[in-house]
Formats: sequence, structure tokens, C-alpha cells
Amino acid sequence: MKQLFLSFALLGILSSCKSDKKDEEEKNYQVNVPEEEKKEKAALEESILRGKTVYADLCVTCHLPGGQGIPGTYPPLDGSNWLSKKREESIAAVKFGLSGPIKVNGKEYDNIMTPMGLSDREVADAMNFIMNSWSNNISPRVTVEEVRNIKKK
Repeated sequence: MKQLFLSFALLGILSSCKSDKKDEEEKNYQVNVPEEEKKEKAALEESILRGKTVYADLCVTCHLPGGQGIPGTYPPLDGSNWLSKKREESIAAVKFGLSGPIKVNGKEYDNIMTPMGLSDREVADAMNFIMNSWSNNISPRVTVEEVRNIKKK
């Protein structure tokens, strides 16, 4: 019985030593995130914050606080396949407005979204907020240059 107790005690001590060593190794392990990736993440976060203000000022009336839109009238932005599959058209809609029929998540919408008179930066910020809010996680980040290159059709 004494031998069994000593065996368990020794086993406990050994596993404790390994655990301490493993904890120390984990403390010394650092994830190296490239500087460019850190800058990109910071730029996206700043853009989303600015875009939240644009959305609250101009978009929330029709698309609502949760991005669900108004069925049959204004399309949803939350979980919108139009945002994820028609990036250029989405940016153009925010930049220039939109009229005529579109299909979002299998449903037809035929209304008018008037041009808001936003700068290219405001368009990029609003798009980044919308594309990274609610259930949306659409990348890459919309840049001012990308918005600038979208022309009215």
C-alpha cells in the first residue's frame, strides 16, 4: 500500500514538473503578426467606426438599426448576398444611388435609393461598416481608391 502511495506521489510530482515546463513554454511563445497586417486591421477598425456614424446618419432610416431592411421595400444589408456577390454594384449604389429592380437573397426589390452626396472616404467607411456588421464578414476592406475607381454606368 505504501508503495502504491509513493508511486502516485511520484507520478503527481513528475506531471507537475512537466506542466510547469509546458506553462513556461506557452508564456514564452508569441505570435508574430506582420506589421502590415496590424496596420490593415487598424485601418479597417477606424473605417468601421467612421462608417457607423455615416450609417446612423443616412442609412438607418431605410435599412434599420439591425440592417434587416423593410420587406418588399428596402433590401436587407445583414446577410445580403448582393453585398457579398456584387461588390462593385454595392459600392456604386452607395456612391451614386440606385434605382430599378434588384434581387437580394432571392427576393425582388424595385425602389429608389437617392445619392447621398458622400465623399469617396465616407462611401468606403459606410461600406466597411455594413460589410463587417451584424452577420456580415466580407473582406477585403473597401478602400478610398477602390471607391474612386467605381464609375457611374
